[in-house]
Amino acid sequence: MEIRDVKSVTLAYVFWLPSLFGVAGLQRFYLGKVGTGILYLLTGGLLGLGTLYDAITLPRQVREAQLYDRFQAALEFDTFSQSRRRVGEGVSASKESVEHVILRVAKKNGGVATPSEVALEGNTTTEQAKEYLEKLVSSGIAEMRVRKSGALVYVLPDFLDETQNSDFESL
Repeated sequence: MEIRDVKSVTLAYVFWLPSLFGVAGLQRFYLGKVGTGILYLLTGGLLGLGTLYDAITLPRQVREAQLYDRFQAALEFDTFSQSRRRVGEGVSASKESVEHVILRVAKKNGGVATPSEVALEGNTTTEQAKEYLEKLVSSGIAEMRVRKSGALVYVLPDFLDETQNSDFESL
């Protein structure tokens, strides 16, 4: 997980310093608090009381901003990138692309992958898994086939097992 910019207490105090000369609120903009930044600019740091408050609480405010940045980065992190390993391999998070999850599922299943299996292995929704499988079909890497049972599956011919091949309807 990559955090875009890491806030620092030192830099926050550098932005706080102009408050002593009437330009209050720059530290608030730096910490992502745009609303109170504007308020401080218009009111002289709430007549100096807000500036004094920030002088005392700035380290805590920076920690909160860092935590918020990490939280936002975690929300934006691609859910396919975090996959849980099997118990036998130990539990650890590893970065894994959607394509890698699909290839692993297809290899394990003799060339066949379904959105449900990919979603389960990739820790994502079945809708996202289906969209990516359909992209592989449109790029010619995978094929859509119908099993004799009527189930629609995605086949990766590179991994297709001949025993699986008899399970499909002939077109």
